[in-house]
Amino acid sequence: MIKKPIELVIFDCDGVLVDSERIAVRLQVELGAELGWPLTHDEVVDRFIGRSKESICEQIAQRLGEATAAHWWDQLVRRHREAVDAGLEPVDGLPEALVGITLPVCVASSGSHEKMRHTLGVTGLHERFEGRIFSSSEVPRGKPAPDLFLHAARRMGVDPAACAVVEDSRPGVQAARAAGMRAFGYAGGLTPAERLVGPGTVVFHDMRELPGLIAEG
Repeated sequence: MIKKPIELVIFDCDGVLVDSERIAVRLQVELGAELGWPLTHDEVVDRFIGRSKESICEQIAQRLGEATAAHWWDQLVRRHREAVDAGLEPVDGLPEALVGITLPVCVASSGSHEKMRHTLGVTGLHERFEGRIFSSSEVPRGKPAPDLFLHAARRMGVDPAACAVVEDSRPGVQAARAAGMRAFGYAGGLTPAERLVGPGTVVFHDMRELPGLIAEG
């Protein structure tokens, strides 16, 4: 079957545009130790990275109760904001990649609009995507369900089959596949390459490679 040419590149935010996943994982490990659910770095990546607030809080509530889950999330948001303000950077090679991509782009993230305004603003990327930023808060189901990416494609007026998704998490690439989109799995961050591989997915390790990979389709 002949694939449609790529017309839209959909970026995840955390770990793809901004190097915030390392902050999030460190804080989740700290909070787990403080609140009664000791988690390793790898367990946090597996359970929480790429997932929505609702999914994360549901897991915590099942283990520790809803009150603790709410407190955990409040602490995470506060500490994350402080850490971001202390010095968040774009993902290595991302500015060069954006220069090399000539197709329309947008953002579709499990994070809230408030969080993305903050992280993209601190790193100077918000203007690049303003008006084309979509959150899982806008759809019924978060990743790995396809809802968010289908919503982004619909809002951008592009056939899902002509979309490419850039993701760094297993739920993210699963969501892209479920949406019928091509996935580009960035393995230069926290998620091992073997957790990103799958049908319709190109795994890469350096953001500077992305424009060439997209051009190849």
